[in-house]
Amino acid sequence: MKIHRIDHVSVIVSDLSAAKAFFLDFGLEVQGEGEVEGEWVDQVVGLNDVKAAIVMLGTPDGQARLELAKFYTPLDEKGIRQSFANTLGIRHIAFAVEDIEAIVATLKKKGTEIFSEIQTYENEYKLCYVRGPEGIILELAEQIT
Repeated sequence: MKIHRIDHVSVIVSDLSAAKAFFLDFGLEVQGEGEVEGEWVDQVVGLNDVKAAIVMLGTPDGQARLELAKFYTPLDEKGIRQSFANTLGIRHIAFAVEDIEAIVATLKKKGTEIFSEIQTYENEYKLCYVRGPEGIILELAEQIT
């Protein structure tokens, strides 16, 4: 048995267009999109009557992929629940970036919530947490050379 890599991370959203636009502005690229439904997807995800739209995005270097999915059916009755950096479960997606100051400035101009100012960690990284659409937390990390 051998694991090669993480193939992708999936994030479920209610406004697929807004989430897609945010991540395109952030610098990801569309690799594919479409709709899924039918018995096969019901069996894969363990739900009934699934109908969903999917957008697969990737980093420019092709090393990581992010899947955005909107479920038309069945609906999540609880809706979006605000989470914090210490909330149990999967909490954020970390991106290695270049020129973190410019990225944070651009995100601020677009109204993105910035958790804190850019911090330096042990003279190795500049780090900053931001909250994207629908509460998605991103960690931005720039390696200091």
